[in-house]
Amino acid sequence: MDRKEWYLEYEIQINRPGLLGDISSLLGMLSINIISINGVDEGKRGLLLLVKNEEQIVRLESILQTMETIKITKIREPKLRDKLAVRHGRYIQRDADDKKTFRFIRDELGILVDFMAEIFKKEGHKLIGIRGMPRVGKTESVVAASVCASKKWLFVSSTLLKQTIRNQLISDEYNANNIFILDGIVSTQRANERHWQLVREIMRIPAVKVIEHPDIFVQNSEYTLEDFDYIIELRDHPDQEITYEVIQRNNFLNDEGFGGFDY
Repeated sequence: MDRKEWYLEYEIQINRPGLLGDISSLLGMLSINIISINGVDEGKRGLLLLVKNEEQIVRLESILQTMETIKITKIREPKLRDKLAVRHGRYIQRDADDKKTFRFIRDELGILVDFMAEIFKKEGHKLIGIRGMPRVGKTESVVAASVCASKKWLFVSSTLLKQTIRNQLISDEYNANNIFILDGIVSTQRANERHWQLVREIMRIPAVKVIEHPDIFVQNSEYTLEDFDYIIELRDHPDQEITYEVIQRNNFLNDEGFGGFDY
């Protein structure tokens, strides 16, 4: 039988020397391997485990529940957030009311790239929206995540280097292994019907699509925020407000076609 990954997280109740050694010894006695271990929150430790069967987990949980020094907070098959928490030593911030919205600040670009790369590696349709103010690192993070996932990225609409509005793709670009990147503002304010026909074609491809400024995109299209699988918010600092007033102030694109609201 193939071994299976599990995630164990516990909160330290009594922090005494040798606690981690005791737990490691217990895992060894149960023939459970530790893949990785790290602190994931203040007073909490997370472990990625490799087990032969679920009976090992049942026995482990039963024994750990008798220990006064720790309190089990999670024991389950690992989710993406669990793996990233162990890898980076902290949990990704998630909206309490909208579970598909994840929040990052600029100092966490490494975690953001890792998070998106893991999503990009999955097969099939995924629609991802990214909110953020100008020059906070949205487009660069998407491109970096594409590289990490060994995927080719295609700008369908963008202002990264110059205004890009695609009306068609060449045959090789209709590939489910590609990452399709759209700027919701460019597509809604500067594109024609041919571009929107291309957008609809891309939406039918079982591939990853990333929409920057998803709120503007859905206001001017037949798509809704419910169609998105993930919404990512990227800020310079935790208290920064994401607002689109700068669009009206700068009329978005100047005569040379470069964005006042870019990246």
